[in-house]
Parts: sequence; structure tokens; C-alpha cells
Amino acid sequence: MPAVADMLKASEAAVVSRVSLRDVNRVIDERILPDAFVSRDNGRHVLAGACSFIAFYFESAGRLTSEERLFAIRVAAPRLTRVRALGWKALLREDWTVRHEFLTIDLLSFVKRTSERVEDLAAARDLISISPDILRGTPVIRGTRIPVHDVAAAVAAGRSLEHVLETWPSLDARTVRLAALYAEANPLRGRPRMSGALPEGSTIITDRRIARRRTAG
Repeated sequence: MPAVADMLKASEAAVVSRVSLRDVNRVIDERILPDAFVSRDNGRHVLAGACSFIAFYFESAGRLTSEERLFAIRVAAPRLTRVRALGWKALLREDWTVRHEFLTIDLLSFVKRTSERVEDLAAARDLISISPDILRGTPVIRGTRIPVHDVAAAVAAGRSLEHVLETWPSLDARTVRLAALYAEANPLRGRPRMSGALPEGSTIITDRRIARRRTAG
């Protein structure tokens, strides 16, 4: 499981925080997070523990003003700095209550959910294998030749879990969920590569062929 102090790619931070990549970039550009929790070296990265603050900032937008949300993050940030080297268990034991005049905010639920999402991300990373000897380095489900982004694309297209498992019988529900999570955190660049061959472990459920119309010569 990535440590509290580990830096996540912006796309990973978006998945952990349950916000869009655009929102993560906004957090960085507008300095909503303290500079110590963000890195712009070799791509944009966000401290794993700070994803709690990102989730809080956007989820509470309907109830709190921008000033109130920024105040809560400024007050809570030193607590994250103090315990981030101790790990998630220490973080969950911390008091995340923020008080200001009549306002009381408890950030613990955001920290808990972030911890759970980071754990899922770690499991998704462990699920994937990348080797130049397998489909030219295409990320696949470990122990198979099934491209993880193919599985995620089926989920994104609205295919039922039953349909996905019929297509790839060697998978299970947990693997499908984590494959979708990994693909969301690591989106493909450019146009997906098309392959005429079925990935290992897949089966054809239906095969519909449409006759080509002949044009008048």
C-alpha cells in the first residue's frame, strides 16, 4: 500500500480523491493544497495523504464556502505533515476536527475513504504485469495475456459483470473492479491499438456478420 508520503500521479490522485483530473489540476494551479503536498517535477504529483483534502474540498462545495474549505485545509495541513511519516494507521488516529467560531468540521471520514482508495490502488498495481515479451509491453492482468484496458473498456461501455466474466472466464469480480480502477488511474495515450486476435482467456459470445453492400459499377 502506498505510504501517506508517497507521491501519486495526477491521474492516480483523481481516482483516489474521486474527482476529475481537471479538478486535481485546478487544485495544483490554484494552490488549494500547500506547496509541500504537490510536486511539479517530471509531471504533476500529489501527496497520497493530501487526497483527503482534495476530496473534502470538492465534496463539501455545496455546504461550505470556498473560504471555509480553504481554512479547514490550512488548519489540518500541519497535522498531515506531522504524522505522514508514521503511516495510515497513525493518520487515522489523528484528531481531524477543525473548529472556527460557530463552524465545526470533521475530516476523518475523508481520511478513511482516502486510505481505502489508496489500498485499492495498490492492489490494482499488484494485479498488473507489464513485460516487453507480452503483447509488446501492453499492461495485462498478471498471469494472463488479457489487456487490462480491454477489460476496463468493457466495464465503461456498460457491459454487465456477468457479460465481462463470460468474455474472460479466468477473471473474477474483484479482478474486474481493480482492472477498471487501474485503467482509470493510468489512461491510455492516443488511439487504442486494435488487434485482430482475441486476448488469451476470452471467448466469443456472439458473432454477427453483416454482408457488405455492393455498389453499382
